[in-house]
Amino acid sequence: MLDGVSLDQLRTFIAAADAGSFSAAGRRLRRAQSVVSHTVANLELQLGLKLFERTRRYPVLTDAGRALLADARAVAGGMDLFKARASGLAGGLEPELSVVVDVMFPIEILTLAVSAFQARFPAIPLRLYVEALGAVVQPVLDRTCALGVMGSLPLAPPELTRVRLLAVPFGVVVAPGHPLASRPQPIPTTVLARHVQLVLTDRSLLSEGQEFGVLSPKTWRLADLGAKHAFLRAGLGFGGMPLFLVREDLARGSLVAIAIEDAPPGGQLMPMSAIYLTDAPPGPAGRWLLGRLKEIPATCPPADEAALPGGARDCCRSVKGAARLI
Repeated sequence: MLDGVSLDQLRTFIAAADAGSFSAAGRRLRRAQSVVSHTVANLELQLGLKLFERTRRYPVLTDAGRALLADARAVAGGMDLFKARASGLAGGLEPELSVVVDVMFPIEILTLAVSAFQARFPAIPLRLYVEALGAVVQPVLDRTCALGVMGSLPLAPPELTRVRLLAVPFGVVVAPGHPLASRPQPIPTTVLARHVQLVLTDRSLLSEGQEFGVLSPKTWRLADLGAKHAFLRAGLGFGGMPLFLVREDLARGSLVAIAIEDAPPGGQLMPMSAIYLTDAPPGPAGRWLLGRLKEIPATCPPADEAALPGGARDCCRSVKGAARLI
């Protein structure tokens, strides 16, 4: 008997529970009240359970009805998702989207883009990885990820297509108790060479033997940006950090920005680009996400900033300020 339960019966049950009466459910479903009542009665017969108490003016869910309503919603919602995904696949959408993002990319902008992606493509699973340096590029080269967002590795293999997204303001910081914090600025590289520099290490072999932004022979290499951040605050060395990540530390004084000799006068900028294999460009969903990543920083006017979370608002301001410097 249970094998005969249909999706139409479940949708009618849900409509009756939500509308509060069989007649209201009928209007919602564009069916006669008698059809709704008959459909629900047949469902109850097949289940061997009473879903509604009909002794009052309007039907009221029984305990069993309340318990099964959530399951009915899950089944109906799952079928809607199934149909949406099948329709998308038939139209050329990717079955899933795998993306690897540089740890230096502003997380607030990424979150806004991913939230919009979820609303636009609810049936497409998103696999998101956060890496640094060559570990951003390698999954794209291996075809593990269709799309990457790179920045901390300045070089890209020729088989990749790059699409410029934005530039992230970047600075060198130390703890206030670190000897470099009290040095006259700008600090010569000969002085920096006497101190430990905290450097992100590459999980891949793409940049093996290459140094990017290393100013001291004394390096501690860390695979995690969060660990680097904590070590900087603990005064264990100096290092470069994206300013959006250390803004609160700089405001509180738990970190201090230092000027480096021969640094660009307008501040350091890390260009961020989307990458994909030239012979395997992203599909419709990937292109849409790429467009959002480009669009969000450029469409944060002052009127919209007030509605954003503080971090996203600050991030938009930083990115827009950086764009004026490029």
